[in-house]
Amino acid sequence: MQKQERFERVIDWFSQHRPVAETELVYGNPYELLTAVILSAQCTDKRVNLVTPALFKRFPDPQSLAAASPEEVFTYIRSVSYPNNKSKHLVGMAKMLVEDFGGVVPDKVEELQKMPGVGRKTANVIASVVYEQPKLAVDTHVFRVSARLGLTTNAKTPLQTELQLMKYVPEDKVAVFHHWLILHGRYICIARMPKCEECPFTGFCLYFRKLVKNGVKDPDAGLKPGA
Repeated sequence: MQKQERFERVIDWFSQHRPVAETELVYGNPYELLTAVILSAQCTDKRVNLVTPALFKRFPDPQSLAAASPEEVFTYIRSVSYPNNKSKHLVGMAKMLVEDFGGVVPDKVEELQKMPGVGRKTANVIASVVYEQPKLAVDTHVFRVSARLGLTTNAKTPLQTELQLMKYVPEDKVAVFHHWLILHGRYICIARMPKCEECPFTGFCLYFRKLVKNGVKDPDAGLKPGA
């Protein structure tokens, strides 16, 4: 199967069955989303959503967070991964947001990446979700699912994955495509013991073919009409 057809079949299926796909992070404005995405690095959205209500109540805007100490911020986010580093990143981000951007979350990926704790993935999420730009953030789920389905070839880094995906995903589908792959990777194509029996893509999935070859999966598992 040609790569173009792989993309078409994935996009067609999700367009029909999961037309609406959004971030599972709970936020009320761009500042809150930026904060939540920084916290979500190597941490589940579920965990982040547990700590942000109290965090946002105490620091409702960039100005209040910029005036805080990392030590105080730590007390609100101690249960997320790497709380020490993230406490420093959040305060540093807020200070730059206030001092360099007037408290307004910038819409350019290059400017977003200047802030502490903001890598390309986080910047792309903000540009895509907040400013509706055709930016594709690659996290561990996107990286894994795209490789398993054969949407990418020998991609070794998130940037390589992003560039390969962007060649085939229509501009108007880029934002939702990111969420499609994340949610598929989070609930179906999980890292260990993927739920192939629930997946509509086993008919052309390279990873599923490998599992069948190695006798790990039933060759009929997950095969559905039109899959």
